[in-house]
Amino acid sequence: MMIQSQMEDKTMPSTQLHLQVAPNRRFLQYVDGTPFFYLGDTAWELFHRLTLAEADRYLTNRAAKGFTVVQAVALAELDGLTTPNANGDTPLHDQDPTRPNEAYFRHVDAIVARANELGLVMGLLPTWGAYWRRSGWNAHPIFTPQSAYSYGHFLGERYRQSGLIWILGGDRNVSNDEERAIITNMAAGLSAGDGGSHLKTYHPLGPGRSAELFPDVAWLDFHMCQSSHGAHDHDNGLLIDADYALAPTKPTLDGEPRYETIPVGFYFQNYNRYDRFDAYDVRQAAYWALLAGACGHTYGNNNIWQMWDVGRTPILFADIPWHAALDHPGAFQMGLLRRLFTRRAFQTLRPAPEMIVDGPRHGGAKVRAACAEDGSFALIYSPRGEAFTVDCQRLSAPRLKEIWVDPRYGSEHHIHTADNGAMQTYTPPTCGRGNDWLLILEGEAA
Repeated sequence: MMIQSQMEDKTMPSTQLHLQVAPNRRFLQYVDGTPFFYLGDTAWELFHRLTLAEADRYLTNRAAKGFTVVQAVALAELDGLTTPNANGDTPLHDQDPTRPNEAYFRHVDAIVARANELGLVMGLLPTWGAYWRRSGWNAHPIFTPQSAYSYGHFLGERYRQSGLIWILGGDRNVSNDEERAIITNMAAGLSAGDGGSHLKTYHPLGPGRSAELFPDVAWLDFHMCQSSHGAHDHDNGLLIDADYALAPTKPTLDGEPRYETIPVGFYFQNYNRYDRFDAYDVRQAAYWALLAGACGHTYGNNNIWQMWDVGRTPILFADIPWHAALDHPGAFQMGLLRRLFTRRAFQTLRPAPEMIVDGPRHGGAKVRAACAEDGSFALIYSPRGEAFTVDCQRLSAPRLKEIWVDPRYGSEHHIHTADNGAMQTYTPPTCGRGNDWLLILEGEAA
């Protein structure tokens, strides 16, 4: 059966936040053609665990820091079908996807609307993957291909005017024809409900890539990978490299890299719960991905994705209330990263490994570079502050400004302006773990 939305029409449509793939097929943009920098925050339990007032506190904080996307799940992971939300409502009647609870989705409505008011695009997952997977880790299947279409149509119609991206999958991979049919039908239902007005992608189990699961489907507008949480210095740029080389061309990004404060390699036996990813790990993943050609990046914090607070059972040793974790350094530094990229024509950047003629090429010190298509500027990242040599002939200006950027604080240090010629070796101001530096090379008149 087809579900009809009971939501009242919005008085102020958020269609100005609708997105599309840019003509170059490498980045996203608003429907008016303005480039869109995807800077996501992971808030999987936002709808399920926070009151509207708490959600407003969270969203206001993220908007102020420069985030542009909030990733959250309608049917949440942590007992999302049976444990009520902050208002006492569960999302479905009798756990039936064709019988959504209007009271629950009114709460989702209000949070989505508030995010849009703040200029945030909602990265909305219709459901966590455990609810469509037939077997495996925490599987609790409630979907059939038919109910997946109906539920998708319900959501698509309800949020037709909202500023959002549909993110299917929910940390699970399809493993058989029935599961593939569920995802395919849900995507079709979303399109039928919203008239195809929103982009769609897929959040895979990590480490993994949506391109491996759905290499040639029309509904997948851009690729998403999950580099996951397995190790320090795991080069997530390799996953972006793989997506970037595909045809047909689609934008790509890392939708779940290592989270700030989560235990390193928690899914391996005998991991050390006290070894946690920190802000440096967050920065390293972000710059590696972007200079490999990603159209944006997602940040995560172990305390925030689950909206942990005193009195709740912690997952993966969360120990800081979500509202206290909002101002961890990694979140600030993601805002600085966005500001750095959007001050220049970031949508023209292309990976430029050929510019690095000497320097670390492997491991945690690996140097990555990207250059604008017209050669107007280049960005080169040294994660450990190790020296590297650049072939500057890729740049078009006869004279170049050379600028060090400290990714921890966003400070820029103009060190030199010189004729553009041959090759130059650059040694960052400091070196060692946590001493990452970005070099900007751009024309003197920029």
